[in-house]
Amino acid sequence: MASVSFAKLNAPSSTWIGGQQSFSPRSGSSTRLATRRVSLPIRAGAYTDELIKTAKTIASPGRGILAIDESNATCGKRLSSIGLDNTEPNRQAYRQLLLTTPGLGEYISGAILFEETLYQSTTDGKKFVDVLHDQKIVPGIKVDKGLVPLPGSNNESWCQGLDGLSSRSAEYYKQGARFAKWRTVVSIPCGPSALAVKEAAWGLARYAAISQDNGLVPIVEPEILLDGEHPIERTLEVAEKVWAEVFYYLAENNVIFEGILLKPSMVTPGAEHKEKASPETIAKYTLTMLKRRVPPAVPGIMFLSGGQSEVEATLNLHAMNQSPNPWHVSFSYARALQNTVLKTWQGRPENVEAAQKALLVRAKANSLAQLGKYSAEGESEEAKKGMFVKGYTY
Repeated sequence: MASVSFAKLNAPSSTWIGGQQSFSPRSGSSTRLATRRVSLPIRAGAYTDELIKTAKTIASPGRGILAIDESNATCGKRLSSIGLDNTEPNRQAYRQLLLTTPGLGEYISGAILFEETLYQSTTDGKKFVDVLHDQKIVPGIKVDKGLVPLPGSNNESWCQGLDGLSSRSAEYYKQGARFAKWRTVVSIPCGPSALAVKEAAWGLARYAAISQDNGLVPIVEPEILLDGEHPIERTLEVAEKVWAEVFYYLAENNVIFEGILLKPSMVTPGAEHKEKASPETIAKYTLTMLKRRVPPAVPGIMFLSGGQSEVEATLNLHAMNQSPNPWHVSFSYARALQNTVLKTWQGRPENVEAAQKALLVRAKANSLAQLGKYSAEGESEEAKKGMFVKGYTY
C-alpha cells in the first residue's frame, strides 16, 4: 500500500487527478532527457534563511498557533452569540483580550490575524504587532479571499485571492507579518472531484510560492471537511490523494519545503458517521497519512480543530505525540482555543481577566499535548462540547 502511494507521489502527474499521465516521452527520448536533466537548487531569493528561521521558531517545542483570523462577518457571529453588535470597537476589544493575555507566549508561537487586526492597535495605542513581538509570538496574516463556487464541479468550492497577492503580501511584511495562511477545502460527500482537488492543490502551491517570494512563511491548508457519514478509511484515502497533489504542485512551483508549515485536518470519520473513533485511532490514521505524504524537511504540522470540541482536539493532538515524529506536530486552533474564552468574557470589562485565564488553560493544555504530557482530568463539561457546524464557512 505505502509503496503504491509513494509511486503516485513521485509520478510526473497524479493518475488519480487526470486519469492519465500528462507527459509521455516518445520512444528513445527518455534517455536523452535523463542525460540533460540537471539538479538545480531553487531558493526563495533573499528571504530563504529568514523563512526557514521563522518556520522553526513557530514550530518550537510546547508551542502552537492561535488562529484569530476570522473575517469580520464570522467574528460578528461569534460576538452575537454573547449579545454584542458586530462593530470594529467590539472586534478590537475581543482581539485585544486575546493578544494581551499575560504569559501567552509560553504556549503560543504564532498568531494568525485578519487584515483589520494586523493594522489595529490596543485602546492604549500600542500596535497589536508589537504586543505579539513583546511576547515572542510571530504575527501572521490570512491572505485568501474566501471560498466561491467552482464551475464544472460537483457543487464544490475553490479559494480566490491570487490576484494582487504579491503586492498585498509585500505590504503585510512591511506591517510586521512573517507568515501567511490560505485555506481551501475538499468535501468528501461531493466526491471529491478531480477538478476540485487539482484546483485546491494548484492554488495552494501558487500562494505558497508568492508568499515565500515576499518573505512570508506560507501555511498550506487543504482542509478535508468533517461533513459526511463516511468511515475513517475513506477520509484517509481522500487525504492521501489530496496531499499527493499538493506536494506535487508545491515542488512544481519551486516552494522551499523547509520554509513552509502545514495545517491539515486530522483523519477522522465523517461527523455523521455512526461510530466515533478514539484518539488513538485518529492518531494512527493521521500519522499514517502524514508519513506517506509529508517530507521530513517540513518543519511543522499545525493541525486545525475542524469543529471538534476543545477536549477532543487536545486529546487527539496528545495521542499523536506519544512517539517521536519527523516534524513538530502541534496545533493551529481557533474555536478549540476560544470557545470557553468567549463565553467567559460575555463582552464585560470585569470578565477580561477570567477570560484570559481561560485562554491560558486551553493554551497550556495544548502545549502539554504537543509535548505528549496532557491529561484530560479536571476538564470542564463546556470544554467537552462539540462545535461541528455542517457546511461551516468563515
